[in-house]
Amino acid sequence: MARTTPVRPGVLAAVDAVALVAFVVVGVLNHGEGFDLRALARTGLPLLGAWFAVALLLGTYRRPGWVTLGLTWLVAVPLGLIVRSLVRGGPWGHPLLVFGGIAMAFTALFLVAGRLLVLAVTTVRARRNGTEVGS
Repeated sequence: MARTTPVRPGVLAAVDAVALVAFVVVGVLNHGEGFDLRALARTGLPLLGAWFAVALLLGTYRRPGWVTLGLTWLVAVPLGLIVRSLVRGGPWGHPLLVFGGIAMAFTALFLVAGRLLVLAVTTVRARRNGTEVGS
């Protein structure tokens, strides 16, 4: 029987962080703020802080998988957006709901793309080494 090659939790955490930072950078640039580090920090730090706090509580990297990723996304992204609104003084009400819907869709896209990339790289490496990819 072939050995299983798990993906290290640190790799998954780094990929998730890169996906979330990419989302923030695209959003900041799309809203005409330029590559302003303060704007990136005011948006990115609440999102990353919420992400890793929720990930710690839910064991996202202790028990990696699509379910823990989805649960973390479902809790952390709205929490991060609320903290972002507190830091930036808004938006609130309907604009926050609209922004939240867009953020949920695009963070999901970026996170899933990152995880699929990890899965593809891990699968190729495992096949080269004659091992199986773990879940």
